[in-house]
Amino acid sequence: MAQDLTGKIALVTGSGRGLGNVMARKLAARGADVIVHDLAWDATSKFGEASNLGEVVKQIEAMGVRSMGVTGNIGDRDAVAAMRDEIESKFGNVEILVNCAGGDIGASGNKPEPNNILGITYEDLTTLTNNNLIGTMLVTQAFVPQMVAREHGIVVNIASVAAHVGVSHGGIYATLKAAVTHYTRCLADEVRSAGVRVNAVSPGPAKTARFQATRTVDPDKMNSNKVSMDRYAEPEEIADAVVFLCSPEAKFMHGQLLRVDGGLQLFAG
Repeated sequence: MAQDLTGKIALVTGSGRGLGNVMARKLAARGADVIVHDLAWDATSKFGEASNLGEVVKQIEAMGVRSMGVTGNIGDRDAVAAMRDEIESKFGNVEILVNCAGGDIGASGNKPEPNNILGITYEDLTTLTNNNLIGTMLVTQAFVPQMVAREHGIVVNIASVAAHVGVSHGGIYATLKAAVTHYTRCLADEVRSAGVRVNAVSPGPAKTARFQATRTVDPDKMNSNKVSMDRYAEPEEIADAVVFLCSPEAKFMHGQLLRVDGGLQLFAG
């Protein structure tokens, strides 16, 4: 495939590991210079994906593009401002922003317990809100005004299939991801006349290291060679949709939501 993102500067939050890491690699394969991000320099090692963020940077640089690593809590306004200043001073203006950082992760760094709407603790409630919604908003406010001023830029927000149905377990996470989808539409309306494209992707369950380490998986759904789409996604299948939305092939797509779930949810809207 043509390297049609050559010279573009992309920031993928939460890209030290998991889905974000695969998105970063896919963007690099299309020629983009990629800034990778994680909560801390060694956070990449939690599920054995990389020893630290520096290793991730070297792996992306080996693809023939520029890369750098930044760390910080996206739910912390000062941390986001510091990341922006570092990126712009060392790398230049971000042209592609993928808001991927988040997840159903509580104050302990693991899934909330309890994880239902009525029982979730205040600490987990605020952590989830900061990591999934406020963090997306803060990073957007840090980088998108410059895109508007330049009349060019691309934003892809990562939601979840959990955003589109009622769930009894993980309901706060689902609610926040639903908010991300509507935030995407509102942002798209606000910047439509400025030439900045904004879309979202809702992934279904994907075979990331975290997913496999923290859930009881169905062995049959781990088989990506089966004919049926009743399976878990390969992380690359989610990342392909993100890269498509960042590419010239999607130049007239704006304010849209792509569910990449193998048909797990089949309904209008």
